[in-house]
Amino acid sequence: MKVLICEDDKHQRQLLHQAITNYALFHEPSIEIVLSANQPDEVLAYLEKHQADCYFLDIELNHRLNGMDIAVEIRKKDPLATIIFITSHADQLKMTFTYKLAALDFIVKDTPSQISSQVVDVLQVAFQKYKQLGEFDQSSMVQIKIGERIKNIKLQDIYFIETSSSPHKLELHERNGYYEFYGKLIDFEQLGESFFRCHKSFLINLQHVVELHTKERTVTMANGAVCSISFRLFRELQRRLSLCQ
Repeated sequence: MKVLICEDDKHQRQLLHQAITNYALFHEPSIEIVLSANQPDEVLAYLEKHQADCYFLDIELNHRLNGMDIAVEIRKKDPLATIIFITSHADQLKMTFTYKLAALDFIVKDTPSQISSQVVDVLQVAFQKYKQLGEFDQSSMVQIKIGERIKNIKLQDIYFIETSSSPHKLELHERNGYYEFYGKLIDFEQLGESFFRCHKSFLINLQHVVELHTKERTVTMANGAVCSISFRLFRELQRRLSLCQ
């Protein structure tokens, strides 16, 4: 679960960062902080190319934009994202209903000694939601286990899955890199209509095919990788690709 923090107070930001890091280290390695920002502009720049799963947003920021404004932009891109607001004034929380932002929870900074425990409580709820989302929303994402970590990956972000050189393992290549984990390729053949097993070692996302090479019987994917095509599946792949155009 990717976590993003936006808090303009350095001390408060450090408290949040430390509390989240400690919880991830000792209890849930699937949680990682991808950005700890003090300005909304940093968050908006991140959102142009990436998404997090859980956002800790200070409502009051020393900026023309506040935490609510950031949350509105997050909701436009990801209606299912988990949002936790941070505030020094509890009476500001009613504003979230006006914005219709459906925040998961709130952390009040008036009690700094309790921030760590508040963070732990809300992280537990957020991660439970994250796991359930991957388990039940299989129409738009797949959930894999990498060692002790659980990761949800959007189907549209997957380039291809291939068998690894390590026995009984697969490699999943997506927009943000690749992951190696235990699994069988046959278990992923039903991910959706855009996925096609073109070879015993490759399951590709047709939406990310850049070029088909007839002579070599290969395809080049959007990340530059080249995947093999078996002889008996070449014509079917051509047909499937023509339907995607």
